[in-house]
Amino acid sequence: MNTIKTPFPFRLTEAFRHRIDWNNPNDPLLIQIWPMRQELEKIEGYELQPLNEADYNPIPGLLHKYHGRVLLTLTSACPIHCRYCFRRNFPYKENIITPTKWARILNYLRKDSSITEVILSGGDPLMIKDAQLKSLINDLEKISHLNILRIHTRVPIAEPSRVNESLLDWLLTTRFKTVMVLHCNHPQEIDAAVNEAIQQLKTTGIVLLNQSVLLKDVNDNASVLAELSERLFSCGVLPYYLHRLDRVQGAAHFEVPDEKAEKLMKSLRALLPGYLVPRFVTETPGEPSKILIE
Repeated sequence: MNTIKTPFPFRLTEAFRHRIDWNNPNDPLLIQIWPMRQELEKIEGYELQPLNEADYNPIPGLLHKYHGRVLLTLTSACPIHCRYCFRRNFPYKENIITPTKWARILNYLRKDSSITEVILSGGDPLMIKDAQLKSLINDLEKISHLNILRIHTRVPIAEPSRVNESLLDWLLTTRFKTVMVLHCNHPQEIDAAVNEAIQQLKTTGIVLLNQSVLLKDVNDNASVLAELSERLFSCGVLPYYLHRLDRVQGAAHFEVPDEKAEKLMKSLRALLPGYLVPRFVTETPGEPSKILIE
């Protein structure tokens, strides 16, 4: 297959590639990662920066959207490039953390005792070497009012071999209560290697959650989402969020109409016990939290 040249480059791991049925153009994993001509269309209502994150970027490398927590953009790198990514146009060059920027971030955190949680994001924070991650976390641990470390990552799904001894070591030794939020959209993404990586992560005692994005022709089906929740739970991961698509330019072909999404969620609640139903949410710039969609 030939890729379409777009400003957002194609990227894929071998581990994820092997789960794709390349003879099926409608394969739900292929749809997530393959550049399509629709990405080049300019659609009204779809923005380069749909969440206006520049408004919550008081210093480079740090986003402070919500009370009590901040998000750090540690890297621009991801193991795969999901074509619906809302940060596909994020100004990473200005926000990648350098030693000087890191000093400013630590000073910002020290001065605001209302901040108790730090979220590592990017890109994907697990694309960074463990020695560097451990050094950053050691600095954060010295700030007494920080108690929770949250890691948003697709790496254990896209590159499960990254869950290695050095990663497990610093997860075991940090003083933080640690939450890892995986990103998995379809049950086909979970194979034996992913399950093994999750079992290794469980040995550290961290809390494992999952967030998905509702995507047309990928998981806009109650049976698929129910199977995803059940497979995640069988691995020891609790479904957390199902996100409405962020309207980033180039991703309009992934959007599921609101009426269909609402019917889908009603069906999903009928199929699953409440603790396996992810919260269907959307993010709106300026709101104090994500908005739950009933």
